[in-house]
Amino acid sequence: MPTALVTGGTRGLGKAIATELAGQNWRVIIDGRSLAALDAAVSQLGGDVVGIDGDITSPAHRDRLVAAIGDSLDLLVNNASELGPSPLQTLAQISPDDVARILDVNVLAPLALTQALIQPVISRSGVIVNISSDAAVEAYSGWGAYGASKAALDHLSAVLAEENPDLSIYAFDPGDMRTDMHQAAFPGEDISDRPLPETVVPALVRLIDRRPPSGRLRAADLLAEVK
Repeated sequence: MPTALVTGGTRGLGKAIATELAGQNWRVIIDGRSLAALDAAVSQLGGDVVGIDGDITSPAHRDRLVAAIGDSLDLLVNNASELGPSPLQTLAQISPDDVARILDVNVLAPLALTQALIQPVISRSGVIVNISSDAAVEAYSGWGAYGASKAALDHLSAVLAEENPDLSIYAFDPGDMRTDMHQAAFPGEDISDRPLPETVVPALVRLIDRRPPSGRLRAADLLAEVK
């Protein structure tokens, strides 16, 4: 049975990914900061799913994740993300403390977790997926700190791939989705026109199954190949 770790797996894209993997008989480990949300997600997912509560920026929490995985890991999905203040603030407005939190969650924590789990992934010739954003490559007002963090994550993914040519390492851009985080970016606005996270998961499954060369890939492009 293959094993996956999906951070931020209690809602949105993370939960949708965990749901699909559990349905395909993967052993899935998810985490989240809310114990209640984590327990609810584990109950809904069924299958061989383990939930570990905690903040991904905490070294002690990451140690618990590593201990739960053991010596082998087929798939690491660094999905947990921090948007920053809602409503979004311009770079002239946002506080250094908020920027530090965004970078801590979106860049430093994924790197630290990858460092801790690189050998278990190597042992399975596994896959590392870092969830990116179009804000990493496009300039959107209010998205500067978040976009910069995802651009940094993209670059870390590219360098990790260069340093580990035998692994499949991707920066995966899912596009706009109807999630709590996207709603927080547009408080009070109707985002019902955005696709649900579940519609993006087939693109990620294709990525895992086909394993194209490591790089930055967009869900829209992968889904277009399926049609």
